This record gives sequence, C-alpha cells and structure tokens, in this order.
Amino acid sequence: MIEGPLRKMITALEDTVAYQLPIGEHRVDLNSLLGARLRLEHSGMISCVHCDRKTNKSFNQGFCYPCFRKLAQCDSCIVSPQKCHLHEGTCREPDWAQTHCQVDHVVYLANTSGVKVGITRGTQVPTRWMDQGATQAKPIARVDTRYQSGLLEVLLAEFVADKTAWQTMLKGDGVVVDLEGIRTDLMHRCQAGIQALQEQFGLQAIQLLDDAPEVTLRYPVSVWPEKVKAHNFDKSAVVEGCLLGIKGQYLMLDTGVLNIRKFGGYQIKLEVA
Repeated sequence: MIEGPLRKMITALEDTVAYQLPIGEHRVDLNSLLGARLRLEHSGMISCVHCDRKTNKSFNQGFCYPCFRKLAQCDSCIVSPQKCHLHEGTCREPDWAQTHCQVDHVVYLANTSGVKVGITRGTQVPTRWMDQGATQAKPIARVDTRYQSGLLEVLLAEFVADKTAWQTMLKGDGVVVDLEGIRTDLMHRCQAGIQALQEQFGLQAIQLLDDAPEVTLRYPVSVWPEKVKAHNFDKSAVVEGCLLGIKGQYLMLDTGVLNIRKFGGYQIKLEVA
C-alpha cells in the first residue's frame, strides 16, 4: 500500500508514452500495472499543491482558495492568454509572469479528439501534448510571449477547434490526419491576420515554422471504453477497477475513468492486486 498526496502524472515520450503516478514521495510505474486491479481510496484530506495548506475544497485542480485568489497561475488569463494584463500593471505576480509568460511559447496543431490548435511554453514540449492525449502534434509557430501566442491562437481558432472533447479522446486514437495540409490551409486563411500581428510585434516575435517535424504519440491502452463514465473522489472515496489504459491525465479502468490532474493534493491510498 502506498499513501500520500496525489499529483499529476509524470510522462516520458517513448515508443509508448511512459507514465509515473506521484503519490507523496513515491513514483508508481503505471505502464507495468496495465491489467492489474487498482484500489485508490481518498482519506478525506486535501492539501494545496502550492502552499500545502489543508483545505476542505480544491480549486483549479489542487489549490486552496487563498492561493486560487492570489496566484497568477490561477488567473483567468492562463486559460485565455489573450486577456493578459501584465502591461496594465495589474498582474497578480509580475515576477512569476516574467519567467512563465514573458518567455518563448509554441503554437501547435494536435490531433486529440480531432484537430485542435493550442499553445504551450517552449519548455513544455512535448509534455503538453501527452497531458492532452494527443496522438499527433506539430509546432506551427514560435512567439516571444504567452500574450502573443494567445492572439495567434484566437486567430487560428476561427477555423479549427481550440479545445479537446475528453470523452471522445478516451474512446480511441481516432483517424490519422494531415497536420501539414491543415497548417498550410490555416496559414493561407489567416495570412492577413498573421501579417498584422507581425507588423504589431515584429517578425522575430511571431515566427512561423514551415518545417517543424510532426510527432506521433502512442499510449498504453489494452481496451478502449465504449462509454466514458468519470469517477469522482468528491462523490465516492473509493475508486477501484482493472487498469485498461492510460491516456492524457486519465486512468482508464473497467469501472470508469479517473482524471488524476483534477484531484491534485488529495490524500490517497493506493493498493494493487
């Protein structure tokens, strides 16, 4: 039995994505447990993933309410970077923004539940793709700041989705798509808007990537669920079942799926049969 606070799964890009489940100081190798029966029990305790304060309710995937209210990483501009207000002098943590937002970002196309456009810090490639359950991914631009990447994403999202339908993503890998063909079409459709951004911020700030290699990702899954039912520790303290697969930040059990990232900070006991 292993016990401790839960954290998002750690991934490594290999022939099949390798997963580790952090529980306290432990790192559980999940790929080797495919086919095993797992029992995860929530003790009722939750500790903030930032300050470790005990909290009765988790906000924004693992934060206590005071941290949720004060941290820049919990602000609405993280989800909608085009709403960045650092330049207005109202950022919650300007120093944090300098190291997380005022750095190179990659705009990419990914095949998750279908084709989508997304953004991530350059240092988070390919982790972001594995966390989203992408089976294909291709960088299409490199920009100087998160704000600029958000503006470009909004422009491209007029023609392609910018969200993942997680239920669809967990039902299979879907069909292979021509990301390069989609990129070429998007560049043509959005040419005027992209040029306007480059004129505003400079050619070096918005660099289009014409020849970035595409990445293919495979996940450890033995059986895909026909119906996707989500487990929830807030409704039932015990989640158990046979581990059929892992994709994105989800454990796929024969009894339903569990979004590990959603329950960051939850005190968990893990037993493997």
